[in-house]
Amino acid sequence: MSLRPILVLSFLAGSLAAQDPQAAAPPPPVPAADGYTLGAGTKVPLSLINSVSTKSSQEGDSVYLETAFPVLSNGRIVIPVGSWVIGTVTEVKKPGRVKGRGELYIRFDTLTLPNGVTRDLRSRMDGMDASATGELDRSEGKVKSEGNKAGDLKTVAETTGAGASVGAIAGNAMGHGLTGLGAGAAAGLAGGLIYILASRGPDAVIAKGSTVEMVLDRAIVLKTADVDFTNAPPRKPSQY
Repeated sequence: MSLRPILVLSFLAGSLAAQDPQAAAPPPPVPAADGYTLGAGTKVPLSLINSVSTKSSQEGDSVYLETAFPVLSNGRIVIPVGSWVIGTVTEVKKPGRVKGRGELYIRFDTLTLPNGVTRDLRSRMDGMDASATGELDRSEGKVKSEGNKAGDLKTVAETTGAGASVGAIAGNAMGHGLTGLGAGAAAGLAGGLIYILASRGPDAVIAKGSTVEMVLDRAIVLKTADVDFTNAPPRKPSQY
């Protein structure tokens, strides 16, 4: 038998094998790393379990919160509703008597998932709802109390008016109506100023049940086993 037909058949067999999709399929891709990552800058909505304020809180006090909305990574819930967050009041500055607004600093320290998995944090506050009294400095996570210039002016006006009325009554009784009016107004003005100097401005308050937003300052890595909540069903948020 001639070698030529054999070579032709061998060539055809090789060509068919090369066209076979199974024979030509590339090796399977290397599986991705086991786990999920929440990058720095991820925001986590939280509900406050205990109130915090410049009036009653002290440096070192604990702040207790729980997640108010699930956080996902790659389409999977990795931080369920009802996970716990513990923070610390790192500094409290009470509002001044004449000027100076109160300041409250809160740092978020730990996150605990419903199955007990815990991660350390060093995160700050990045938002708060309208129920909180004060304004938030997002760059520092600092809450500042509101100013009270309008309230101070109202106090002066009310005490001045009340003093003028009393002075007018007393002046009329003595036959010196205008003199009594002026003296009463001056006394009321002085009383209002004394009250303002003796009292402090409004406090910064984040009430129990308020919603605040935590922003991660560094990535959190969770393995697949860490986000297995089969034996620890996600909790519902507390009712305040």
